[in-house]
Amino acid sequence: MKENKKKQIKIELKEEVAQGHYVNLPIVGFSQAEFILDFIKVIPGIPKADVKSRLIMSPMHTKNLLLLLNAKIKEYEKKFGKIQAPKKEIESQNIKLPDDVLPN
Repeated sequence: MKENKKKQIKIELKEEVAQGHYVNLPIVGFSQAEFILDFIKVIPGIPKADVKSRLIMSPMHTKNLLLLLNAKIKEYEKKFGKIQAPKKEIESQNIKLPDDVLPN
């Protein structure tokens, strides 16, 4: 008889990664094969901002991330109340992106 055992992956969180990066501007680009997610920290009054982290994901994994984020936002809003998201945040901050930042 076959046993239906779920494979478990041991996930290790290294200290330098556990510190994290505060970011307040995500930028997403894509090609047919992948999504590129850049996470940037913008400081008001400073005309330059650095990409703190870049994730490159397959479309399938990006869709899974979207579903997970939607579920977690619903949980958050149920517990703490609706998140008021500003509209057109990038335009209101007058951010000009270099042509070579995103694919396409």
